[in-house]
Amino acid sequence: MTSHDAPAGPRIAPVAPVAPGLVIRRETADDHRDVREVQARAFGGDERIPGLVGALRVAEAALAPLSFVAVVDGRVVGHVLLSAARLDAPRRIVDVLTLSPLGVVPEFQGQGIGTRLVAHALGSADRAGVPLVFLEGSPGYYGTRGFEGAGAVGFRSPSLRIPEAAFQVARLSAYEPWMTGTFVYSDIFWAFDCVGLRSPEE
Repeated sequence: MTSHDAPAGPRIAPVAPVAPGLVIRRETADDHRDVREVQARAFGGDERIPGLVGALRVAEAALAPLSFVAVVDGRVVGHVLLSAARLDAPRRIVDVLTLSPLGVVPEFQGQGIGTRLVAHALGSADRAGVPLVFLEGSPGYYGTRGFEGAGAVGFRSPSLRIPEAAFQVARLSAYEPWMTGTFVYSDIFWAFDCVGLRSPEE
């Protein structure tokens, strides 16, 4: 298989033992307050992240967002969001998704909940016929959860501030070899300054 051949589907890491009673399900409107708390705590109180989630939920887009929560004993402890983005391919614009944010409350981290959320999200995107899911994140973490370095397989980053190793993609069943080009975030990511790394203030 060459780097541009379509894989059979998302490559997912073996599911680790997780908290007893864990349920992954679609987010409902009743979960919004809990999801806000999860993401705020997971990202150290960075209010941009809950704000980003709220804006992406209601944005007009070619693809509807896919939003899932992890619930343990009736408590929402994790959340993942897939939202619409585009690939500027030579043949045409391709509607794709970006996985961001993924958050688990600190006391439930390290129990495989994030892995289960990623697997569920990629499986749902695959069943929906989405060809590609992009993200910025740790290659050590996401590289065993269905993602690979995007630059190495024909994609260009939307920002010079994204470290090369962090720019990753999952090629799903609907992916075709001609789908190369530049990944383009939705305007909301730029409005919330949630693309790439900013230099620390002097």
